[in-house]
Amino acid sequence: MQTPEPLLPVAARRAAAWCGVVLLVTGVAAVAIWLCIALKTAVTPVLLALLGTALLGPVHRWLTARGLKRSLAAGLTCVLLVAVVGGAGYIVVTALVDTGDQIVRSLKDVAQWIVDHFGIGRNTSVDDLVANAQKLVEKFGASAAGGLLSGLSLIGSLIATSVLALLLTFFFLRDSDRAADLAHSIAPRGTGDLVEAMGRRAFEAVEGFMRGTTFIALIDAVCITVGLLILRVPGAVGLGALVFVGAYIPYLGAFLSGAVAVLVALADRGFVIALWALGVVLAVQVLEGHVLQPVIQSRTVQMHPAMIMIALTAGASVAGLLGMLLAVPVCAAAFGVLGELRGDRPGPGPAPGEGAQPGPAPEGA
Repeated sequence: MQTPEPLLPVAARRAAAWCGVVLLVTGVAAVAIWLCIALKTAVTPVLLALLGTALLGPVHRWLTARGLKRSLAAGLTCVLLVAVVGGAGYIVVTALVDTGDQIVRSLKDVAQWIVDHFGIGRNTSVDDLVANAQKLVEKFGASAAGGLLSGLSLIGSLIATSVLALLLTFFFLRDSDRAADLAHSIAPRGTGDLVEAMGRRAFEAVEGFMRGTTFIALIDAVCITVGLLILRVPGAVGLGALVFVGAYIPYLGAFLSGAVAVLVALADRGFVIALWALGVVLAVQVLEGHVLQPVIQSRTVQMHPAMIMIALTAGASVAGLLGMLLAVPVCAAAFGVLGELRGDRPGPGPAPGEGAQPGPAPEGA
């Protein structure tokens, strides 16, 4: 009996199969994102705790290697986290409060200079804009006062999220040696080794990103602060604090903080000093892009700048500033999982995490 010919050619069937795969993956991703948004109160502390665990994992391993019990080591690590974050936050807030008036005044002078030299509203000054803004605030003062309760609610929510994230970080650090057993218990039969390997690669990527970004942010902030102090730019410490915080948002944060530094230098020290400040910012960015990132983050998942910008845009559209902070680590973890599925192996590097330290797991059972 003659075999009937297929209705579609091979190329069309392959294209249809790939379209089906793309639609399935897109649908699953959309449902996952929707669930994360719907359960953001629970998802956000978990993601923050994973970032904290990735950043503090080496400290916890060092303490346990010195003979401390896992619970005590996790507690000391969390205390260290609170001390470091609290101290850094105090320094940043103090610097911004002490120099905030100078920065705002300098930005206002820059705006007035632009209005005067480019003829933008010849009969309008920045003081007029400020007065109009004050009238607008007074006009909507009732609604602003009514939003006070929502603002207090937001502060309470932030505190609750921070406390929950800290507690989860403690448990993740203490029980991280059980992660491999958990991966084998929840994985379908015969795929435990693959699930464990994917989890390790994802955690390695996030761990490398967090440590590398923190170290690079510190170097950038110190270098720019020293340069601005040499140029005698007002508010140099506060601007350096902005650089440190902004470094956790790749590209966009560095651009915004550097632009603010240059504008402040232009307003208070003149055009020549502003050019020198721009040179300092560009030199630090070149140092970061060509020396620090290749050396410090060479063992982590590398993403193209276009992919990072897409991730930042998507994160901002989903969860605002928090989404921008979490977008790149999540993408780094996803790229780590994809690399494990493709069979790509990173070079020898630091220990991937807690628990047993066998060689790379096979790709499947």
